[in-house]
Amino acid sequence: MTQHISHNTAHNWGLPLLRLHFGMILLAHGLLLKVMTFTIPGTVGYFASLGIPAIASYLIIFGEVCGGLALIAGFQTRLVSALSLPILIGATLFHLPSGWLFSAEGGGWEFPASLVVIALTLVMTGGGGKSLAALPAVNDRLPSFLKN
Repeated sequence: MTQHISHNTAHNWGLPLLRLHFGMILLAHGLLLKVMTFTIPGTVGYFASLGIPAIASYLIIFGEVCGGLALIAGFQTRLVSALSLPILIGATLFHLPSGWLFSAEGGGWEFPASLVVIALTLVMTGGGGKSLAALPAVNDRLPSFLKN
């Protein structure tokens, strides 16, 4: 006998799991990797060597740390996921010359491209039933497709 997972179960547990996973990845890359391992000055210096302006480096760190925390908390999932897309698309484009596999020298594009798909999925679906309610002050000003 085959068991089917109901749409309600998938929405209430699958989407929050995806949201938490995505949030933890963003937080780990922003806080653990860019802030604690490479340090903020080290990250800004590395990005500068790639031609990325310092302000963009700070915004990327801020976006990954704050975005990761917001997603873990379930706050404004659609908006945060949409705002993460420039970071993730930029990372994907940066890794294109290294080939597909992320284990390749220089890291390939498979991992950041997967994160783009996760972000787009959360923009379209929201974070599921196990997230914090959106703040009305923010949610009321958003286009309907970005509301929680």
